[in-house]
Amino acid sequence: MDIAIDDLDVQHNRGARRFEIHYGDELARLEYHLRGGTIIYTHTVVPLVLEGHGIAGRLAKEALDYARVSGLSVVPLCPYVADYIEKHAEYADLVADAK
Repeated sequence: MDIAIDDLDVQHNRGARRFEIHYGDELARLEYHLRGGTIIYTHTVVPLVLEGHGIAGRLAKEALDYARVSGLSVVPLCPYVADYIEKHAEYADLVADAK
């Protein structure tokens, strides 16, 4: 299966506190919690049939861009988001200071 990730729409489902990509009957998502001025990214789920196409990266980028424009600091509890930030230094300034 060849998926053009640039053509996929990332939706921000505020009620469910997650970013979503729908592809056919499948749903990939990045979940979060808000605490004051901090967004805590907790879990990324990509269905097995969609793995390996960059969908998790697309979700992470969208979620981090949202944090930036919203003035939120980020706590990357999700290992995928933490790894994404490590590989994309332009998002490092969003990470909340450990206290």
